[in-house]
Amino acid sequence: MTEAFFKVEHLTKLFPAGFPSCTAQEALVHLQNGMSREELKAKHHMLAAVHDVSLEVRQGECLTLIGLSGSGKSTLLRCLNRLQEPTAGKIYFRGQEVTAYNKDQLLQFRQQHVAMVFQNFGLMTHRNVLDNVCYGLEVQGMDKEQRYAKGRAMLEMVGLNGWEGEAVQRLSGGMKQRVGLARALANEPDILLMDEAFSALDPLVRNDLQFELLCIQKKMGKTIIFITHDVDEAFKLGNRVGILRDGGLVQLATPEEMLSSPADAYVRKFINDVDSSKVVSIASVMESPTALVRATDGAHLALNTMRVNGVSSAYVVDDKMQLMGLVTLDGVLGVLDKKHSFADILIKEIPTTTTPEQPVNSIMNLAVQASYPIAVTDKYNRLQGIVTKAAVLATLCND
Repeated sequence: MTEAFFKVEHLTKLFPAGFPSCTAQEALVHLQNGMSREELKAKHHMLAAVHDVSLEVRQGECLTLIGLSGSGKSTLLRCLNRLQEPTAGKIYFRGQEVTAYNKDQLLQFRQQHVAMVFQNFGLMTHRNVLDNVCYGLEVQGMDKEQRYAKGRAMLEMVGLNGWEGEAVQRLSGGMKQRVGLARALANEPDILLMDEAFSALDPLVRNDLQFELLCIQKKMGKTIIFITHDVDEAFKLGNRVGILRDGGLVQLATPEEMLSSPADAYVRKFINDVDSSKVVSIASVMESPTALVRATDGAHLALNTMRVNGVSSAYVVDDKMQLMGLVTLDGVLGVLDKKHSFADILIKEIPTTTTPEQPVNSIMNLAVQASYPIAVTDKYNRLQGIVTKAAVLATLCND
């Protein structure tokens, strides 16, 4: 069995809440014996900020964690690189137990394998943009010329080419966050931990940075654990989404799985306002064409196929299932009346898409304007299925 890239097992983090009447380990025993989180806080003044969370993160994925204030999402994130020490549980990176690292091993883990991007940017005002980006490389002992070259490359990646010498105070919030992202990427970490990194930004800047992050992840293959309180942001960025409640993980699933099969009423209510068209993939609403003919079949077979399936058009493919176009009922009748040839009635300019993995909203405009269902083809133009206008519009309606 392949070792998980990054794994959390039964993680719990306890904090004093006032003047505790027991130790953290005693409080842990109370929880293990069935005491509720609320009772523990009321009786012993100990808060279970995170309780018994287990999850695995796949290499190269973006895992988003969402929850209300106090749900434990930021505490969980800080436990992953031991900025906060877990009370119980284990964390593994490529099979090695992070929770067992000594001081030197932990420092190496933070410098070489994991980086964090904070909501408040965390930039140093006495350093210019480039020196902020290169700070981690400087700490590692990289020479100035090499680290500056790397820093400039990262700034170009986040769209800040030419801003190297600027003071960070002169930057907008969105630009500061780009600097923070470039600094995190400069160390070439395996894992990016992002704690509500875009929540302080205005919607337009936030949308731009979300797009930038998706592009960076696609280009660099980074593993990202992203904390947010915004459900739309979580579903937009996350390959999988985890919902936390009262310190526990309620559900971990792909956005589409969560929309179609929420774990409970809490999850259903939490994601109720999500725009399904931004989450549901084209492939999930794609259907097989009921009326399909080959170019060599002719008008009689095309007419019979439409009649049997109760439709007024049929898709035409060659012997390799490559899409050639479609024919309509009126066109076929014209061929039978000897007014046209079959080649004359073939409509080649039809709406198509080759990205079934993309969300439905990516073809929304195409669907609205199209006179026929959208044909879904692969990179070899082979017909995979069709998407009707009704199926596209249905994703706009939440249950």
